[in-house]
Amino acid sequence: MAARLSAPERDCWRWASASLRRWGRIGADAVQWAARARRGANERAGGGAGATAGGCKERAAATAEAGDSGGQPAAMAAAAAAGSDDARCVRLSAERARALLADVDTLLFDCDGVLWRGETAVPGAPEALTALRARGKRLGFITNNSSKTREAYAEKLQRLGFGGARLEVFGTAYCTALYLRRRLAGAPGPKAYVLGGEALAAELRAVGVACVGVGPEPLQGDSPSAWLNAPLEPGVGAVVVGFDPHFSYMKLTKAVRYLQQPGCLLVGTNMDNRLPLENGCFIAGTGCLVRAVEMAAQRQADIIGKPSRFIFDCVSQEYGINPERTVMVGDRLDTDILLGVTCGLKTILTLTGVSTLGDVKSNRESDCMSKKRMVPDFYVDSIADLLPALQG
Repeated sequence: MAARLSAPERDCWRWASASLRRWGRIGADAVQWAARARRGANERAGGGAGATAGGCKERAAATAEAGDSGGQPAAMAAAAAAGSDDARCVRLSAERARALLADVDTLLFDCDGVLWRGETAVPGAPEALTALRARGKRLGFITNNSSKTREAYAEKLQRLGFGGARLEVFGTAYCTALYLRRRLAGAPGPKAYVLGGEALAAELRAVGVACVGVGPEPLQGDSPSAWLNAPLEPGVGAVVVGFDPHFSYMKLTKAVRYLQQPGCLLVGTNMDNRLPLENGCFIAGTGCLVRAVEMAAQRQADIIGKPSRFIFDCVSQEYGINPERTVMVGDRLDTDILLGVTCGLKTILTLTGVSTLGDVKSNRESDCMSKKRMVPDFYVDSIADLLPALQG
């Protein structure tokens, strides 16, 4: 069977063969898993993903007047280019990139806004990843998007020219399934009410968690009393909120009713407030839906995706990662970069997605300690900027 696998797949199986045995350790204590995800939820209280503006609990004084948040601030860019000691966000030149890559075994990439926008690859990105593989670097893909299975992401990576295999992909749909498998262990016929797509449901079913609620759900009746009397599925032990284009008031009402039942978990795949598409466009992200359920239920969700350390634990256990020799590459300060900082990874911000150098400047000048952490080690205009360091 190994002879029929592609080179990336063979590498993945080799890297994963020993680490698969370690899955008996990760989550052996479901309470520890819950704590990991709950800390992910709490990241936003200090200015992480989905935090409300000015909502930093570590704020020591009134917020300083915001600087220019558009474009690339000239003073910061000049300091970074000069490589001053106090400038963490340094432009990653070819020379710096060669030095960085010499000390790195593994590079973890976000996908949307980093590798592609919608269905279009970022120019030069496929070539950069091909060159990294040729240099023997191990690649992984960590995405907060729950709208695809691992298999679907692997297919998209192949289709857009990046290569890649299923075992390299860690999406929130897959990691949410791992989380619920542990949290609902021992329940007879574990079941979840899913505000999400078929991909999320497929990953849950793959680990033995039955799903209800996927797809459109119009209002049943024409009054609040009718909505409250709509039948509920018995045995639902969790409400899971992912990316759901069919999100509706009826679904929200049912989610709140399930969450009023004793022991019912509330799990969110991620708190991204928007999703980057082609031509600089965005759509509302999963975080908007999680917030709606949290507000209605007056509950805080356990968050699986970045910047929660839980999703990194999933990667680390399967890959056996050494954080000191790993780089996180992403386009969002409040998810990708914060995850890297939290987990002790080197970090690279690419400017092809959500966050800008203006956002970095704002975080560095903030009196909020949590925001000050959301500053990358390096930045590039695009991951194609790695190519000069990989050529020759």
